[in-house]
Amino acid sequence: MNNTSSNIHIYIAAHAEQVETALRQTLPAAWDVPSSLRESMDYSLMAGGKRLRPIMVLAAAEALGGSLEAAMPIAIAIELVHTYSLVHDDLPAMDNDDYRRGKLTNHKVYGEAMAILAGDALLTHAFYSITQAHKKHGAQADRVLAITEELAVLAGARGMVGGQAADMLGEQGLTKLEELTYIHTHKTSDLIVFSLRAGGHIAGATDEQLEALSKFGHALGLAFQIQDDILDIIGDEKKLGKPVKSDEKQMKVTFPYFIGMEASEQRVHELTQQAKDALNHSTIANPDRLLQIADYLMKRDH
Repeated sequence: MNNTSSNIHIYIAAHAEQVETALRQTLPAAWDVPSSLRESMDYSLMAGGKRLRPIMVLAAAEALGGSLEAAMPIAIAIELVHTYSLVHDDLPAMDNDDYRRGKLTNHKVYGEAMAILAGDALLTHAFYSITQAHKKHGAQADRVLAITEELAVLAGARGMVGGQAADMLGEQGLTKLEELTYIHTHKTSDLIVFSLRAGGHIAGATDEQLEALSKFGHALGLAFQIQDDILDIIGDEKKLGKPVKSDEKQMKVTFPYFIGMEASEQRVHELTQQAKDALNHSTIANPDRLLQIADYLMKRDH
């Protein structure tokens, strides 16, 4: 492992630890919440994971000289939304998964009704968390309003939820690569785009800088999901924390199905380079960490 690889691993681990600490405190202890609901929320929220989306919020803010304290409530918000989406995706009516990150899925432990409610609560709490960037840390109100609007768009019907709906409809048979690209773009890329733009907003990014972060996130998110498709075929079950070949068992169409393994791996490299080019051609002063994250994701094995 060279110094750059070592440094980005240390950076990601350190920021993930900061995110974990903040996540433990995100639902105020003083709130009167039914214990089963609180436990169900915590079960999935604290189940591990790479914390990549919140780290991207923090890294984008850092790249533009923004406050990490003000960015943290936004980082927490995106992890709340991501976690809710996983809880709901695992439900019998959706992907019907028994394991997530090596542990039983939420509905297997708490039942379907409580898992649904936990997902609802996680999603709703994300918007509370966003407001704290302004109330507690003085982030500009207009920037926090823009972040709120973008999360509603990119996590909703036009974004992640739309991608999940298209994925479910696609189970009846995808025939075009464009259809699969739409699903990957909205199920995965949109929350990554949000994370980067949100960090940019907190740091006072210009429209040009926000556009560069959007291009970076769009290409990186698509590369990330194609890498997931690849790992579902050749990955290590222990590292992934879930069974491999689940796409094949569910007869899901993936990039390797359409264009083959070698072409899929090449596409990950091309998209990662596109992402890096977007930053390198921008006025973002210190994009190094974001560029290193792009390389890290391309080489990941889980």
